[in-house]
Amino acid sequence: MELLDKIRSHKARTGVIGLGYVGLPLAIEFARAGFRAVGIDVDRRKVDAVNAGRSYIVDTADDEVGSLVATGRLVATDDFSVLDDCDTINICVPTPLRKTKDPDMTYILAAIAEIKKYLHPGQLVILESTTYPGTTDEVVLPALQRADFEVGRDFFLAFSPERIDPGNKRYQTRNIPKVVGGVTAQCTQVAKTLYEQSIDSVVPVSSTRVAEMVKLLENTFRSVNIGLVNELALMSAKLGVNVWEVIDAAATKPFGFMPFYPGPGLGGHCIPIDPFYLGWKAKMNGFEPRFIELAGQINESMPKFVVDKITDALNGDGKAVRNSRIHVLGVAYKRNVNDVRESPALHVIKMLVDRGAKVTYSDPYAPTIREEGMEMAEVPVREALGAGTDCVVILTDHGCFNYPEIVHLAPMIVDTRNALRDFIGGNIIRL
Repeated sequence: MELLDKIRSHKARTGVIGLGYVGLPLAIEFARAGFRAVGIDVDRRKVDAVNAGRSYIVDTADDEVGSLVATGRLVATDDFSVLDDCDTINICVPTPLRKTKDPDMTYILAAIAEIKKYLHPGQLVILESTTYPGTTDEVVLPALQRADFEVGRDFFLAFSPERIDPGNKRYQTRNIPKVVGGVTAQCTQVAKTLYEQSIDSVVPVSSTRVAEMVKLLENTFRSVNIGLVNELALMSAKLGVNVWEVIDAAATKPFGFMPFYPGPGLGGHCIPIDPFYLGWKAKMNGFEPRFIELAGQINESMPKFVVDKITDALNGDGKAVRNSRIHVLGVAYKRNVNDVRESPALHVIKMLVDRGAKVTYSDPYAPTIREEGMEMAEVPVREALGAGTDCVVILTDHGCFNYPEIVHLAPMIVDTRNALRDFIGGNIIRL
């Protein structure tokens, strides 16, 4: 087959639609493997950054981008007509939820509409965006297949879930096993061959639906277990038990237990969203996912629990939330990343502001925030503490914060991440 020969000889031209935290690293791996990779994004700022050799992804250094751009292996554009020259196309666009918690397929549909304009015999299309089981077969395939243009013969279609863990220094695009399932066996084989050129391990499965379900299982597993440990944290607060000590002690068991940790809520583009994709599809088929939905409710309740914790701490010091000066450490959804999507910190800040608190924040990964109807710029920690603060709240435990100094200077600290596990002080209130 001509396409397989092109892929194995690295003469295939690879296209990646969406240059976010999934698409850019994938395009880089294709380019590193020797392919000519073109990244396509409607955000001109990302396109210009890539072509200038600059990275906006925490896990990707400027020199990684710059060296590949300099050799002509990597280029970015906002012109979808380049798809006409591509042999393979990976779709890595966002899949958010609507306010009604239904899947928002807008970005996928827009990408498919562009691909359809330029689709020609011998092309491979792979959807990587997280979505509900059946999307590839029910949405993508009908849009691309025609009576005279058959999948598995004239073009190839597969699904491969992205598994990126932003901020993880050990596991990145190349060494995270790649699951792939095609519409036909031939589709699976072609997609598997593509990934084998740049990914250490490729895991083929029997269908696109299985591949789609894999990602939802992985993140629903995390959501449910985090929901469990968050409920344990709520219970421990009532019982006067240190939940962190309980988890650490339980984790010494060498079998039958995997530690998960509580926090101010779930954030990011995957864990807070993926269970709703699964739940939506289950309900469409007459199944009520009660266990999954209960975990989601518990996780969504955590920001309010944190605000109540702050309120109680201030009341204990004879202060009300209204007009209290509260400084937040970290607004990104997780440690050492610059992504604020769905971050529970934003919900906590919004609730505090609505209660009349004077809120400032520090986060070098997110110098400004324009979310939840708020617009704020970060204030350096020393400046905030020097100006006087009634309470510091650790919502994201970035490694760059000087915790000894913060413990020394802050009159009161509410620690939702156990960042101060090694500190003892009457000014520390733990989750």
